[in-house]
Amino acid sequence: MLKLAYDLHIHSCLSPCGDDDMTPANIVGMAKIIGLDLIALTDHSTCKNCPAFAAAAREYGMSVLFGMELTTAEEVHVLCYFPTLEDAMSFDAYVYDQLPDIPNTPAFFGNQIIYDENDQICGTEDRLLISATAIPFDAVFDLTQRYHGIMVPAHINKSTTSLLGNLGFIPPGSRFSCAEVKNPADWKALQDQYPYLKQCNMLSNSDAHDLNSLQEPVRFLEVENTSAESILKHINYIL
Repeated sequence: MLKLAYDLHIHSCLSPCGDDDMTPANIVGMAKIIGLDLIALTDHSTCKNCPAFAAAAREYGMSVLFGMELTTAEEVHVLCYFPTLEDAMSFDAYVYDQLPDIPNTPAFFGNQIIYDENDQICGTEDRLLISATAIPFDAVFDLTQRYHGIMVPAHINKSTTSLLGNLGFIPPGSRFSCAEVKNPADWKALQDQYPYLKQCNMLSNSDAHDLNSLQEPVRFLEVENTSAESILKHINYIL
């Protein structure tokens, strides 16, 4: 088994809350410098910087997952991970149609900058990406599976924009098998309070919005190999 230091919740400059210096190439380069083995790009309700992220990963020899932090209709944040760039971009196209047509105001919310595979700015996103989509939480499992991906409810015990903070419970019929917490020390208490979580794996990530906030190599996944399929299987499979 391979042991990979990971950070699977990172925002680029395409998220309005992300610093402008969070370019895909800068993210991958900083991850390489600090000793991470596996990272994921998870911008708010978009994957449009994933092609540039993929190019940077090839350049640096970094293992990556293509992802998104989806905002559901209930304003619950869910990390969605996909094995291929093609799957991620197909999911992106679907989600974009579920976003309300609310324009971004960069002076208030922040810039939403898109980079190309040559590490050059190629555009901006005009629609506000932190808006709630029309996708309900209970539809996300089947939706991600349709694009060969998995769902991981984000920072589940955060007071806002989280499954427990917004809904206050885990909906009956939920089928996710991994959840994210900011502090792993909270996991046992959460499992005791919400028995559903006893059948789940746990991730702990940085939710970085600036380069200095990337997670140091202190959290690890053990996988059979570095293929995206193997990594997703490990995250989603209860040993």
